[in-house]
Order: sequence, then structure tokens, then C-alpha cells
Amino acid sequence: MNIVVCVKYVPDAQSDRGFNEDNTTDREGVDGLLSELDEYAVEQALQIVEAGEGEVTVLTIGPADAAEAVKKSLQMGADKGVHICDDAIAGSDALATSLVLAEAIKKIGTPDIVLTGMASTDGTMGVVPAMLAERLGLPQVTYASELSVDGGVATMRRDGDTASETVQASLPALISVTDQINEPRYPSFKGIMAAKKKPVEEWTLADLGVDAGQVGLANAATAVESTTKRPPREQGTIVTDEGDGGTKLAEFLTTNKFV
Repeated sequence: MNIVVCVKYVPDAQSDRGFNEDNTTDREGVDGLLSELDEYAVEQALQIVEAGEGEVTVLTIGPADAAEAVKKSLQMGADKGVHICDDAIAGSDALATSLVLAEAIKKIGTPDIVLTGMASTDGTMGVVPAMLAERLGLPQVTYASELSVDGGVATMRRDGDTASETVQASLPALISVTDQINEPRYPSFKGIMAAKKKPVEEWTLADLGVDAGQVGLANAATAVESTTKRPPREQGTIVTDEGDGGTKLAEFLTTNKFV
């Protein structure tokens, strides 16, 4: 069972995130890390392979620092990594991102499963898995809260607001998973040391046969026209309880239409 997991290096949600002058996300002025939602995809891939046999390849797109997302995945237990690094990709939208990922997966080979997180924690669009499945000609099974693989069939549970669905797909297939599917492991000391010897390839657009005119901010189908920094949080109202604290609380909730 050969699995490719698409992962992303994103700005740390706990940091003071912002935008560049061209309205793209600032990825250099803040600390970054492997997207939390992608950790679930890596963990699921590892569990599938550990239950049988095969290998897990992690794939990412981004500048030099994005190699840290691959590194974390290898420390968790993935077998090898691929990093697409090309300045022309900066500012790409979901359409271009799915194109580059698709061409990279074709170059890697023909995996039995392509796994992704449900969305990235910076963009939170969630459309790339569907676009990627379309480009690869694979059936897509999205938002899996539970997943099992038996032979050439993947069976998953998708939890909705009013019901849960059981969906099956013949392999090869693309599957996106939610943060309900497992508990990602922490890299062990042994895993950290082993990751240093695992192969990581770095490819450019030229290696994939993708023209620079198909990607990048200038070729994006959508554009952010302006951004405004979120105002600092204001101090809340302090109520001194002098026997009427409950009444004041009720008035506050009512006035602000919380009740």
C-alpha cells in the first residue's frame, strides 16, 4: 500500500499573523509549523501502512521553510518526502496549488491512496482535495471521521449535522480526513533521529513540466483587494457584586442579545 499525504507549512495560529503589501499571507515574519489538520492525515496514513505493508510519502509546496512540514512528518514515521520549492509558486490560488500537487503526484508514481487534511489552518478553504481528485481522475471520499481499508476498497464514515454516512470507494482514491479520525502521535526520539536519514527530494516547476504562467499571484483567479488589521481587544466591563451582581449580569446578557 503506497500512500501520498499532502501537507502544508502554515503560520502558527498562536503567533501575530498578518499580510504583506500585496495582500498575501505573511509567511516569513512569523513562526510556522505543519498544519495541525494535516497531522491527522499523516497519522492515518501511518496506521494504514502499519496494519499491513507499504510506504508513506509526504508532499508539500512552499518556500525553503516548508521543509519543516516534511521533517515533522518524517519524524512521525513517514518514509520519504518531496518538497516543491519554486519562487514562481508564491501567491498561487487553490486552482494552481491543485495543479502543482497533481503533477507532483504523477511524478511520484501511482499511489493507492492520496490523503489530505480537511483544509489548511491558514486558508481553511477545503476545496483543494476535490480539485486534486478531479485532476488525477480519482474518486474522492471527503471529510472522513473514520476510515478502514480492506483490499482494494476504502470505507469511511462521514459525520454530518443530522446524520452519519458510510461511503465506500475503490482504490486508488483520494481521501480527506477530519480532526475526529485519530490522535496524531508525537515524534519519538527514535523517530527524530531516523528522520535525518530519510530521503527528501526537492523539485521545481521545471521538474514537473508546469509553466510558471499557470501559477503565482499574477495568475490567480481571485485576488484580495485589501486587508485590515484586527483591532486590539478592549477591556471587558468589570462588575462589582454588591448584592446585585446577578441582576447586572442578566441585564448585560439581555442588552447584548445573548439571551
